[in-house]
Amino acid sequence: MNTQETICAIATAQGGAIGIIRVSGPQAIQITDRIFTPSGTNAQPLTQRKAYTLCFGQIKEETGEIVDEVLVSIFRAPHSYTGEDATEISCHGSAYILQRVIQLLLKEGCRSANPGEFTQRAFLNGKMDLSQAEAVADLIASSSAATHRLAMNQMRGGFSKELAFLRDKLLHLTSLIELELDFSDHEDLEFADRSELQNTTATIEKLISHLAGSFKVGNAIKSGIPVAIVGETNSGKSTLLNTLLNEEKAIISDIQGTTRDVIEDTVNIDGIIFRFIDTAGIRETHDAIEAIGIERSFQAIQRADIVLWVIDQTKTEQEISSLSAKIIPACHEKKLVLILNKSDLKTSSTSIGTIGFPEDTRILPLSAKFKIGIEDLKKQLIKTAELPAISQGDVIVTNIRHYEALTHALEAIHRVQEGLQMNLPGDLISQDLRECIFYLNDIIGEIKSESVLNNIFKNFCIGK
Repeated sequence: MNTQETICAIATAQGGAIGIIRVSGPQAIQITDRIFTPSGTNAQPLTQRKAYTLCFGQIKEETGEIVDEVLVSIFRAPHSYTGEDATEISCHGSAYILQRVIQLLLKEGCRSANPGEFTQRAFLNGKMDLSQAEAVADLIASSSAATHRLAMNQMRGGFSKELAFLRDKLLHLTSLIELELDFSDHEDLEFADRSELQNTTATIEKLISHLAGSFKVGNAIKSGIPVAIVGETNSGKSTLLNTLLNEEKAIISDIQGTTRDVIEDTVNIDGIIFRFIDTAGIRETHDAIEAIGIERSFQAIQRADIVLWVIDQTKTEQEISSLSAKIIPACHEKKLVLILNKSDLKTSSTSIGTIGFPEDTRILPLSAKFKIGIEDLKKQLIKTAELPAISQGDVIVTNIRHYEALTHALEAIHRVQEGLQMNLPGDLISQDLRECIFYLNDIIGEIKSESVLNNIFKNFCIGK
């Protein structure tokens, strides 16, 4: 990436009343000035105006024809989002106007920005570290209060502060051990007390383990808590999915085996994203295609945190019991919610208490068709999810790249602890400490690999 080039892009979504074009780079103000005419007889050109000022005027064609009346915001390096000279042109939201302004900027020497290039330049110019830059994309994609709060905490540097604290402790340990190595001729010198080192590494291990362990919660909040909807054919699984989504997502039919593949979609319930997975009905079948769908049903159970087992209440206890031998073992270590569906059709008081469900199984009667008990189910899902309340300042890992780096750092600090217990030489312990530091630095971007950076920022939207 050539940071000496001046880049431009539309920074707002199409269809709004206002559209903003962002320009950044060494010639951002000069190029904008060449297509912009400020209002007023003695108005100063943009190049002579102070930073953080707004200027009203017109964007004009070379012929003098007015393209639009606009507001131009001026930012001067290093006090801008990218750390470079920058302008933002606020136009009317017409797609034609926005594209025409972009064409004029390109003609005057700008280059179209790549996905995420503004944020990538902000990172390269020291305006934010890599974990904060990645939080920008998460903030844009946030779809609930929880995901917004997590992204905002990370973008404001909460995660970076935790990592900086850990890194400082590790650097202190490394310096003490390596100081001993410099004076290895003096066997009686010991700069790093081994018991103190063990206590410090235990503290570091606990902190890294906590951060890595938070990924399960963070990933559930960010991607949605996976909920598998399972049961026999025609028990009402697809009807329940459609009711929860409030749309006809799954085909409903009296014909058994209609659903032959998993269907997924998400729902925001009181600020928590749930990712519902409708599965093929579980039964004995000789249909090869349906059998594949049933196999995928059990795979969906393995991926899920919560399993909604939908039971047709009009069935006998014996019919329900025959299916339990397959479903209950698959739900081991899962949170099981038993849905007694078709409560509007129930004609008997068949007991299911002797079937042998796990003790912590939640049981809810409802009618998916008539939306009876759906609100109770939503409340039960929130309760079953057991997600912690997220407050400002909480540090929870949501990024798989960060989680993998923390896992490697945890492995390295475990080797340090083992080395101290085995009284290994300082050079071996120091090597593992430096490896731990390496992975923490990788998260915040002090290990600058162009291929890694390009892979991260290519997933950003244009204009950010």
